[in-house]
Amino acid sequence: MSRDLEVGAWNLDITIGTIRRGLSGLPYLRQMDSKVLLCAVLFFGRLAFSADAQDGPPPGQQNAGAIASGSTLYRARCAECHGADGKGVAGHDLTRLWTSGATDERVFQTIRNGVPNTLMPSSTAPDGELRAVMAYLRSLNGPVVAEPLRGNAENGERLFGAQCSSCHAINGRGGRLGPDLSRIVQSRAQLTEAIRSPTSSIADGYQSVTLVTRDGERVQGTLKGEDAFSVQIMDTNQRLRAYMKSSLQSVVRDSGSLMPEYGPGRVSESDLDDLIRYLSTFRAPAGGRRGGA
Repeated sequence: MSRDLEVGAWNLDITIGTIRRGLSGLPYLRQMDSKVLLCAVLFFGRLAFSADAQDGPPPGQQNAGAIASGSTLYRARCAECHGADGKGVAGHDLTRLWTSGATDERVFQTIRNGVPNTLMPSSTAPDGELRAVMAYLRSLNGPVVAEPLRGNAENGERLFGAQCSSCHAINGRGGRLGPDLSRIVQSRAQLTEAIRSPTSSIADGYQSVTLVTRDGERVQGTLKGEDAFSVQIMDTNQRLRAYMKSSLQSVVRDSGSLMPEYGPGRVSESDLDDLIRYLSTFRAPAGGRRGGA
């Protein structure tokens, strides 16, 4: 239903725009009573919505007009930072938004409100334009394909306990420095990349940061919050710590991840299969993905 409403609203925007442009060339219609005009717009908008709802594309198929419009808007407003392919910001691959567990509401609010303390601004564009950009981004997010399972989950659980649980938790057991893994939404390829090359896929809320205090102490951890006057981190001992910026020499956002790379020399291909098999037992069911990535 929410998708039908989005498509219907987009079509209604087009209907209103078309009528407005038509009136500019027909002086005698410009004198039409505003209430009559509003009724006409709502009537034809209702017809357009009903047609889309009854005879529109099958569920899951994107509206071609919205995608085309969104593509144009994306290139004009977003591509400079996010790249033409949606992969321009490290750790923020827009081609993986929905397959990594994001929801329509979260994506919409992120575009609308921006991301505090980053270069991404808020947007005052009409809702219809934001929905069009979302339709385009959705078209870049391919459907999740069922993957054959391989590996031994029991050995994977042992490996997780030995090498991962000090920083990652599952169902309340484990560390807090890295993302909670109680509900997996990533594909096998994404999990492999996160394990083999963690810097290439840093999750939101886990950016590495180094603070240097006035007396020269260096404190490393993950950035949890920041404003003009203070910064909050979780240090490598998994303690939440807050600092006034006036007490610091510097706040350095590190480009790398605190998580080390687990190459074949540390985790063999066979052990990697086992670890991913174990993590896959916590996979989110289709249609029930969580809002966060």
